[in-house]
Amino acid sequence: MNSFLQLITVLFIFVFVLVITWFFTRWMTSLQSGAKGSTNIEVIETYKLTANKYIQIVRTGDKYLAIAIGKDTVTMLAEIPEEQIHLPDREGVSMPDFKKIFEKAKIMDKDRKK
Repeated sequence: MNSFLQLITVLFIFVFVLVITWFFTRWMTSLQSGAKGSTNIEVIETYKLTANKYIQIVRTGDKYLAIAIGKDTVTMLAEIPEEQIHLPDREGVSMPDFKKIFEKAKIMDKDRKK
């Protein structure tokens, strides 16, 4: 009986920790998404140059800027005219169908075995 109570206690503590972790993760996600909710600043594209150096195209208001981001610095490179920006179609972008990917992987695996 004592070992059963210990098992129930450990199980309860484990579930409690999982629930607390889930709530904390949701809370942190809402904080981070709230910080990204700005309508005046948007990162359009990022290109990685080295491990800690990037070039980004950023929309600030109605202007598009190219900026260089280093470990400790952010430098404005140029202002880009709006007509030169090629924005991706965000409406058509969707998550790939995992079932199709899995079926394709199974077919490739069968072909490899032959």
